[in-house]
Amino acid sequence: MKKNISIIGAGFSGLAAACYLAKDGYNVTIYEKHSQIGGRARTIEKDGFLFDMGPSWYWMPDVFERFFGDFGKKVSDYYELKRLSPGYRIYFSDEYLDVPASLEELYEVFEKHEKGSAAKLKQFLKEAEYKYNVGIHELVYKPGVNISELMDARLITGIFKLDVFKSIRKHIAKNFKNPKLVQLLEFPVLFLGALPQNTPALYSLMNYADLVLGTWYPMGGMAVVPEAMKKLALELGVKFETGVDVSAIELNGNLAKKLKAQKEYNGFDALISSADYHFTDQVLLPPTHRHYTKDYWESRKMAPSSILFYVGINKKLPNLLHHNLFFDEDFELHSQEIYTTPKWPSKPLLYVSCTSKTDPITAPEGYENLTILIPVAPGLNESEEIKEKYFNLAIERIEKKIGMSFKKNIIFKHIYSPKNFINDYNSFKGNAYGLANTLLQTAHLKPSIKSKKVKNLFYTGQLTVPGPGVPPSLISGKLVADQINNYFK
Repeated sequence: MKKNISIIGAGFSGLAAACYLAKDGYNVTIYEKHSQIGGRARTIEKDGFLFDMGPSWYWMPDVFERFFGDFGKKVSDYYELKRLSPGYRIYFSDEYLDVPASLEELYEVFEKHEKGSAAKLKQFLKEAEYKYNVGIHELVYKPGVNISELMDARLITGIFKLDVFKSIRKHIAKNFKNPKLVQLLEFPVLFLGALPQNTPALYSLMNYADLVLGTWYPMGGMAVVPEAMKKLALELGVKFETGVDVSAIELNGNLAKKLKAQKEYNGFDALISSADYHFTDQVLLPPTHRHYTKDYWESRKMAPSSILFYVGINKKLPNLLHHNLFFDEDFELHSQEIYTTPKWPSKPLLYVSCTSKTDPITAPEGYENLTILIPVAPGLNESEEIKEKYFNLAIERIEKKIGMSFKKNIIFKHIYSPKNFINDYNSFKGNAYGLANTLLQTAHLKPSIKSKKVKNLFYTGQLTVPGPGVPPSLISGKLVADQINNYFK
């Protein structure tokens, strides 16, 4: 008889787990709180504008191809990918720098800013390629259940090539001196949840993903990816129950037996939570069966939260690209105000997405849609006044850098803050990106994929292995599916 699996949450990891388990012959049902699937990759549609609410960078296309390939499919069976060129623009205080898709053009950009840096970049990216191949294709596919997983011969022999014990700041500084080039290379780790001096140089693999594999865009927006996964899941027989806000997991001894929401849902042999791990552990479970203590969670180092502004404008803004980074203020100061002395930032960096530059369906003709993101420390107190302050600050900064006013042309505005992350996703401290990727929160040192007190409860998603981001979440779904198979052997 087929075993029944219930999954809480239809984000990337929950969808991935559902597909793998259905392929392996299980009866799978996903319970999703919202009417839309996709977790944080939901959308806002209003007045002809379409906004991705969550992830907006499509990196590591090979991971997506590997996922769909596991089912005999290709990405192109479900959605169209377009490589962005330039990949993105960085505004500094005195100029902007476009990051080209062509490596040869990129070497020219580096050489222009620092003589001799092109040759160093080639070597830097060669080392990063090795880290990417080991890290993304081997290390992250380990479930973190036992430290013995790290006793892999290639990992041991390559430990120094992986630069696990050196910071990415030192690794970059050894090769490059120009501050703009340094910021370009350090920027991906800003969202990894730690200062560059505290992030292992292993994560230069992100530079390989960025500069070599490139920045892509799925036409229709990032939400087409979970929709594609849902289509695949339905083809495999997965059932979906939306609008189910799970409030408790009911137990029989050391086994999860029922989900309590507006009504009770039972009939499963194993349960996967792709909801926020802290919420599942500390709220859905009774105190007697929690895996971790309150002190454990309070001691975790979290990646940033964010305040986001979704803005519709009734004219074109020619001096923006699809992705834009505003590094015209002090990079170090903003980092310190996120990670070291948490506070609302005094002079924040900005990220601006303008998908209407690439995709005409995301804004009416002649209009633009902007998503403006400011990384902030998790757990801050907020108010309407604070949100409006940062909205006005962001608009004024963008207007100044692109040399065009547009505040009077704003016809749609929606603000999304850390409090919304808590309300919508039960996000621990309102975090947007999970745990910080520090050495002491890597692999088996992350919250466990398996509950030690509830025999048939498993976890997936950004707070467990392998970590935050869309590609790791796809991998996390595969890892938990493998654990379910082991459980029933």
